[in-house]
Amino acid sequence: MDFAYSAKIEGLRTQVQDFADAHIVPRIGQWKKEVESGIFPVSFIEDLKALARQQGLWNLFLPGLKTDEPGTQLTNLEYAPLAEIMGRISWSSEVFNCSAPDTGNMELLHLFATPDQAEQWLTPLLNGEIRSAFAMTEPDTASSDASNIQTSITPDGNDYVINGRKWWITNAAHPNCQLLIVMGKTNPEADTYRQQSMVLVPLDTPGVTVVRNLTVMNHHHPEGHCEITFENVRVPASNLLGEEGSGFALAQARLGPGRIHHCMRSIGAAELALELMTRRAQERKTFGRYLHEHGSVAEWISRSRIEIEQARLLVLKTAWLIDEHGAKAARKEISMIKALVPMLHTTVLDRAMQAFGAMGVSPDTPLADHWTWGRALRYADGPDEVHHRAIARIEIKESAENLSILDAYLTPFEPD
Repeated sequence: MDFAYSAKIEGLRTQVQDFADAHIVPRIGQWKKEVESGIFPVSFIEDLKALARQQGLWNLFLPGLKTDEPGTQLTNLEYAPLAEIMGRISWSSEVFNCSAPDTGNMELLHLFATPDQAEQWLTPLLNGEIRSAFAMTEPDTASSDASNIQTSITPDGNDYVINGRKWWITNAAHPNCQLLIVMGKTNPEADTYRQQSMVLVPLDTPGVTVVRNLTVMNHHHPEGHCEITFENVRVPASNLLGEEGSGFALAQARLGPGRIHHCMRSIGAAELALELMTRRAQERKTFGRYLHEHGSVAEWISRSRIEIEQARLLVLKTAWLIDEHGAKAARKEISMIKALVPMLHTTVLDRAMQAFGAMGVSPDTPLADHWTWGRALRYADGPDEVHHRAIARIEIKESAENLSILDAYLTPFEPD
């Protein structure tokens, strides 16, 4: 395994960082001011998107991107360090047309859409003309186990009729959101993992109601994490994505690369927090000494550096495994990074907030916002406990396959 960045990726890292420094960082204050005054999308976002696309910094996340499609084809391993840079500013991914959940939805459409579906939905998404959402999680069931999902997608002649309630549907409040990819049950009597299907539902379809935009830890996100109801929503059968009963498999295909993206953005946020904490520790004195001269703060800085480096290497290994052997072969590593990185995210942010004192929980630094989202990520791709369970099950299975070898270590010592 070689995780060294190639000359091509080093060049792209420099390009993305230079673009962020020149065009995104100077607008952080304006972005906050406009959003707080109710302007969303912000006035300059389309100009930045056009500039990024002009410079070739567009659709960087899609390994299967075709030569006639807009963007730059990169592997998961190649995209990972670019996602890390984007993670330093929560809204910057949209500038490069690399923001969730559009990335995962574009991957699904790229893999499974019919030509008509691709023309209607994938093309405008790749062009950054519209936004989309992925409607899976439900309030009335433990959605970390997808087999629990209760939303019904009932065949009716040449249509499907959808009834159910979803929530935490990211992007659904964005004014440019036009498409929902909805997961529900088409056949409750089928095998457990063949009951679910996915259908494409235009957001303006009669019966689709965005009930509310839920706040995250009382923090408002303008793009939305919405509760949505579906009441006798009727769409043509041609809106089925993939095959009937393939919803669970499609969800698994979507989540592998998406977890790489989330984790690398989290590492970017943690890097920013460490940089801010280190700077603060050199500027602020308590009891006659700079903060970094106190043992506890020095240890925060040290532990943060060690933990970030460890996490990054594990995420890069996971990206490499997905590229080389597919998401199924990397299933243990995918669960490992999902259990590890959001905790790292919040831990390093918490240390930085502590170093800043009261300022750390104020809007005068990005720390509180990044911490809030890091805490939410411990649910976003499945709760930590689900991933720990998956890791343990794989470890138990692998251990059982090696019992004969392990027995040799457990044989009682019998002296001659």
